[in-house]
Amino acid sequence: MKAHHGTRRAAGPATTRKAERVLTIGEFSRAARLSPRALRLYDKLGLLPPEVVDAETGYRYYHPEQLGRGRLIAWLRRLGMPLDVIRVVCDATPDAAAKEIERYRAVIASEAATRDRVATFLVDHFSGRAEPMPTPLTIQYAARTEPGVGRDTNEDTAYADDRLLAVADGMRGAAGDRASAAAIEALRDLPTGDLIPALAAAVDRAQARLTEIAADDPSGQAVTTLTALVWSGSQLGLAHIGDTRVYLLRDGQLFQLTHDHSYVQSLVDSGRLTDDEAMAHPQRAQLIRALTNEGAAEPDLSVREARAGDRYLLCTDGLFAVVDRDAIRTSLARSVGANEVVDDLIARAYAAGAPDNVACVVADVVPA
Repeated sequence: MKAHHGTRRAAGPATTRKAERVLTIGEFSRAARLSPRALRLYDKLGLLPPEVVDAETGYRYYHPEQLGRGRLIAWLRRLGMPLDVIRVVCDATPDAAAKEIERYRAVIASEAATRDRVATFLVDHFSGRAEPMPTPLTIQYAARTEPGVGRDTNEDTAYADDRLLAVADGMRGAAGDRASAAAIEALRDLPTGDLIPALAAAVDRAQARLTEIAADDPSGQAVTTLTALVWSGSQLGLAHIGDTRVYLLRDGQLFQLTHDHSYVQSLVDSGRLTDDEAMAHPQRAQLIRALTNEGAAEPDLSVREARAGDRYLLCTDGLFAVVDRDAIRTSLARSVGANEVVDDLIARAYAAGAPDNVACVVADVVPA
């Protein structure tokens, strides 16, 4: 799948073209089925730079071996694939490229199915065969992170916007804050459609970014937890790895939606520890699954239906390790906005000593 990229260099016009059998941009455009305008864009983005740029005129020339990459780009554009994903496919091994295309095909199929359902609903609605249109929902949110008492660094990241709610807790050290921020950044601007494939692809991108961070860090490591909710219509896609958590307050009851990927949680699951014993265990922070620069990430992925009146909390262990479940429920049940709840939760963590950094996101599901 890897194709000849070419090396851009200035050259005199005629003699170099003949010696290297290069194609003019017009010839290459016709052979690759890419417009000259598109070729200029792909050159600017570094996706398909020309083999030769004329030193006098700036005219572009391409090597025949670049046609394979050019034609591949043309086919992928016909699929509607974004350019950043096309770059991944073009530079991948054949097996990796096939998997990336298969993943994108699932996204296309999901988007088509969603459009078909919407079209069917609208036809039924205007034909008098459907129930009234459901009230659209949206979210109101707040996010905040604070360093623990006596901490001179904060590796926690909290983020919220109209589509993404996320917290991440980086491994303590120079790369920790970069790792947590990069993991969340990889989840921003997800494509619409089926949330599960989109989340899986985003987690893969996050792990690739951690590999880059680790290569630049003296420790050679980049590790973080990641817990995120992606909003789409009335659905929330959940991606979770590590021991950061999501709670849901619905009809006055508090539910924990995530399962800690930690050593002590495995002891609780096997009946060797109680929940209270786990919170005081000296190895409470030891993770058995996390997002790292080594090995394949294994996140828990799921989709939930949201309801008006739901209140979600995403937080790091700096909160739930010192503020018990009843106090969290009491704070979330207050009839105040998301900002006030975030402030109250962090204040409770500080009142309990806040030995660790604290990050939390609160989001309310409300009619649009």
